[in-house]
Amino acid sequence: MQGKACCKKPIAEPAALTIKPTRIPTAVALSKAHVAASAYEKADEPRRQALQTIFGGQAGGWPAGFAATIGEFRGVEFVPISFEIADDLAHWQAEIPGRVRGRAEALTGPTTPPGKRVQTINPPGSEVGPGQVATWGRSDDASGEGFGFKWTAKEWSSKHIPFDWTGPGPA
Repeated sequence: MQGKACCKKPIAEPAALTIKPTRIPTAVALSKAHVAASAYEKADEPRRQALQTIFGGQAGGWPAGFAATIGEFRGVEFVPISFEIADDLAHWQAEIPGRVRGRAEALTGPTTPPGKRVQTINPPGSEVGPGQVATWGRSDDASGEGFGFKWTAKEWSSKHIPFDWTGPGPA
């Protein structure tokens, strides 16, 4: 990223992005969402199967509850994904070349201490499940096309939520 200190962190493990073409209610359970997933192309076959098991709800746990809120699953594709996040969480971005791009700046304001971010611990309705910290931002460039979805999302709410899911077997 030009003009900003940023640490480019390659996605070493498969990462999934849910594509939301419209603004959906915070409590996804209130409506059946239309979802598609893109995962990192370098995922080996066992990881690809694991992602499909997790997002299909067969692995149980929190993802099974989320899977029950999906009205239409439009598919999964394995593609190149680039992801960058500033070490201080000032901004983040993700891109699937030719399909999806998004960039957001972290929120700040007069009551935010210097060097700190607007964050929520255990955000309700979190896409990645309980026990996480969400850093809030606003998109300054976001668009996507694929699986029958097409959208732009300039100045929409954005959040960065790290997660590390492990299954019932050895991690």
